[in-house]
Amino acid sequence: MDVMAAIKGRRSVRKFTGQPVGKEALLKLLDAAVWAPSGGNAQTWRFVVVTDPERMRRLRMVSPGLLGRPPAAIVIAQDLALAERKGGKMGKESLAKMDSAMAAQNILLAAYEMGLGTCVVASFHPGAVGRILKLPDHILPQLIVSVGHPAANPPPPPRKFEELIWWETYGGQDCS
Repeated sequence: MDVMAAIKGRRSVRKFTGQPVGKEALLKLLDAAVWAPSGGNAQTWRFVVVTDPERMRRLRMVSPGLLGRPPAAIVIAQDLALAERKGGKMGKESLAKMDSAMAAQNILLAAYEMGLGTCVVASFHPGAVGRILKLPDHILPQLIVSVGHPAANPPPPPRKFEELIWWETYGGQDCS
């Protein structure tokens, strides 16, 4: 699949068919995640895959953004102690979040290529998610990616290219 076609075609899916996502498909998404860039090649992310219906129900209770009853979720967490050891304050406070976002983007694009729908969720209670997943104290959830077979693909929202991009200085020559 053409990368630009995937970037422009991928949508945040919040309605799923309920059909399970196989372990092989989830492993492909995780493979894409671990190949994401990582600041200083620290690779401090940790991934927890959730497919158990009861655990998913509990996860949805503390994650208001986890909509549409997806059959699977990938929780992207960070080993913040390791992030701090490898990258200092910047590693813990900035790079860990950016690394999580880049891993999520890889998951989204790989899922789109596989015909799966995804949505990145940042609205959740980190402590409750940590307890549900039995995360150690130094492992903090950063993002949740819902995964499933899309019941519908939303239309693309408009983009205002000419209002977002400048050359050389902000407010300078626009892109037209």
